[in-house]
Formats: sequence, structure tokens, C-alpha cells
Amino acid sequence: MSQSQQTQNGITEGVIWKQLLLFFFPILLGTFFQQLYNTVDAMVVGQYVGKEALAAVGGTTSVIINLFINLFMGISAGATVVVSQCYGARDFDSLHRAVHTAVALALAAGTVITVIGTAGSRWALGAMGTPAEVMEYAVTYLRIYFLGTIASFIYNMGSAILRAVGDTRRPLYFLIAACLTNIVLDLVFVVVFNWGVAGAAIATILSQVVSAVLIILALLHKDAVYQVKVKEIRLYSRELKRLLSVGLPAGLQSDMYSISNILIQSSINTFGTNIVAAWSAYGKLDSFFFMASNAYGISMTTFVGQNFGAQKFDRIRKGVRVCILFYLGTALLFSLGYWLLGSHLLGLFVNDVEVLQDGIQMIHMLSPFYFTFMGVEILANAIRSTGETLPSMLLVTGGVCGLRVAWILSLLPFFHQIETVLVSYPISWALTSTLFVIYYLRGNWLRRQCQRMGFNTAPEPRPEN
Repeated sequence: MSQSQQTQNGITEGVIWKQLLLFFFPILLGTFFQQLYNTVDAMVVGQYVGKEALAAVGGTTSVIINLFINLFMGISAGATVVVSQCYGARDFDSLHRAVHTAVALALAAGTVITVIGTAGSRWALGAMGTPAEVMEYAVTYLRIYFLGTIASFIYNMGSAILRAVGDTRRPLYFLIAACLTNIVLDLVFVVVFNWGVAGAAIATILSQVVSAVLIILALLHKDAVYQVKVKEIRLYSRELKRLLSVGLPAGLQSDMYSISNILIQSSINTFGTNIVAAWSAYGKLDSFFFMASNAYGISMTTFVGQNFGAQKFDRIRKGVRVCILFYLGTALLFSLGYWLLGSHLLGLFVNDVEVLQDGIQMIHMLSPFYFTFMGVEILANAIRSTGETLPSMLLVTGGVCGLRVAWILSLLPFFHQIETVLVSYPISWALTSTLFVIYYLRGNWLRRQCQRMGFNTAPEPRPEN
């Protein structure tokens, strides 16, 4: 898209529900294929290597990986907000600087996390109480996986830039190509070459390289308003400050999830290999709902960001209402599907009878409450997309993460049962969503951000009835 071609913007001008769905489905498919990276690894090693390998690839290592990845994904969300606001306001000079700052940040952060991740893998796994029979599998997978961090960060930052300007298709196409590569290489390295978890990890990082190369080629396109020029990749101070002011709280918020999940994973590890494997298998199913949830959140980020930049505040409020209805319908479909088909879906990952029984219990205790996460996903992203980030981080930190940590530390020593761990999820989801609903309806977040941006009109944030 050339600058001269930007005469009409569907996100700020089109029918709201159609624009949200046009944006949502490519993102949903993209997150689906992104999730398949680790899911395919888990399926292949679970079926061809064993439940210890499944516990390593699907459980303990995922928590550690997410601690780093989620921080950067939050920073990428900051890039989406800044770029989308610049694009909605047609401020192409700021957009150019923001894009180059985002790419420079991806390269720098990827390098740092590669070093930290590969060097600290064994220590982190030991600190989490990883079972002895799982440890070597987990160390091998984690060290190899972190070698692909730079490629992963480049893809995710590039995708954030493209989505910010409304291009959801190419990130999807690139991810499909990478995922197909991962599937083929998984089968070759694990099943044919018998490389075990090392083969699954190598397949993953090679696939990430494919997606990174494709996204780089897209960003280098000379006729695009977001074109990246290699010689101009640097950290521009003003844009870096804006990006981090949004992205760092979002990343820290995501890491609060990861830190609480580390505690929960450590608690899960105390129940033995069967529970760890069941939690890993359930986690793969659970992640498919949350990829849909995340797709709605990303849709809100770009939709609200561009309309905020264009000062279309009524459109923001209407878009939030539409997205909430879509979210609740999606949660209901997933809950019913998992409740009815849970045993068959878990069977894709493991065939051990005891592990399957434990996994079904997890489904029955958690999946009916997916709808309670609505406020955390939709309202938090809508508020954050205007630049109001600190309150969201504090609400999530206290409502979700703080409550889970307090729950585990205070109750699990006295009631050492898996049910004690599981029930902390729906309680924390419901409480935090309630807090976000109150903040959205009662707060003056929109007026405050309008004043920060110097907009002439700053409407009340209360939605229309």
C-alpha cells in the first residue's frame, strides 16, 4: 500500500461488526497456526517418545518460554498501539520512526533473551521442581528452542506492524508456511531420524526462521507506508518512549501471568508425572480457546487504536459492545465442545488411561468458566489501546496473578489436591473481569488519554445504553 492509496480506511469507516470479523478471523487462524508450533511438538513426542517427553515439551518448558515471550509480545502490542494511532491520524513521519524503532527493539531483545534463555535453562527448570525423569528432556528442548528467539521476535514484531495498519492476511500466510514446515520437520526429525525432543525443538526454530524471512521481505516493500529501510533501523527516542509506555506495562502484565503460572506449574509438579502430563495435554486444548480470546484482544487493539487516532470515540464504544457479544458466543462454543468431546481431544496427545482421567477432570472444572475472562481480554485491550496501560497492569496483577499466588500459598499446604489449584482459575477470571467492567464504566480513562494527546473533544467514557 502506498501512501497515496490510503484514501479510505475500513477500520475507521466501515460497518463495525464486519470490520471486526474481517480482522478477527485472519488473526484467529494466525494464532491457531502459531499455537500449532508447540502443539505439534507435544503431539509427536507424546506419541513417539513418551509421556515424560510430553511433560517436558508441553508443561514445564512452556511456562519458562512464555515468561520471556509474553514480555516481548506485550512490547509488540505497544508497537501495534503506536503504529495504529499514527496510521489512524495519518501521521506517516511518526509511523516511519515507530516502525524502525520496533524492528531495532526486536533485534536487541531477541539477542539478550537468547543468551539468558540458553544459559539459564537448567537452573530455571530445577528451581521449578521439574521431576527427575523429565529434566533432561526439558533442558534439551529449552536450550535449542531459545536459539530461535531472534527469528520469533522478528516475526511477532513484524506481524504487529502489519496488523496495526490493517494487514492481517500476510502474517497469516507466513505463519501457515512456517507451521507446515514445522509439521514436516517434526515428523522427519522425530519419527524418521529418531532425534527425540531435540528434533522437535530444531524443527520449531527452523520454522520460525521461515516466518521471520517472509515478514522481513514484506516490511522491505518499497511502496508501503511502513517500509523498513535497513540503514534507518535504530531506536528513535520519542517513539521508543511511546512504545515502551504502552508495551512495557502490557508485557509486565503478561509476565505476571507467567510468574503465577510458574508457581502453579511448580505446584502441579508435586503431584507426579501423570498430573504433569495431563496438565500439559489439557493446556494444549486450553490454549486453543485462549488463542481465540487473544484474537479478539488483538482486534480490539487495532480497532480502538486507529479510531482513537481518528478521534471517533462513539465508534470505539460501539465496537467494544459488538466484540463482547462475539466473545461470549465463542466462549460458549468452546465450553460445550470441550465438555462433550474432551476425552477424544485429549487422546490426540496421550493414551495413558490415568492421564486421560486427570485431563477430563481439568476440562470439567475449567472450561465452563471461559466466559468470565471477557473483561480481562476485551475491556483491557480497548482501554490499553488509547495509551492507558498502568491501570490494566495493576488490575491484572492484583485480580488474576495476586489472587492465584495468595490462593496457592495459603490453601495448597492444607488441601494438597489438584482441585485446590484448578479452582483458582475461574475465581480469578471472574473477579478481574468484574473489576475491568467497573473501571470501563466508571473511570475517566478516555477523557484522560484525549487530554494527553491534545484532542479538542474528550467525551465521557461511559457507554451509551
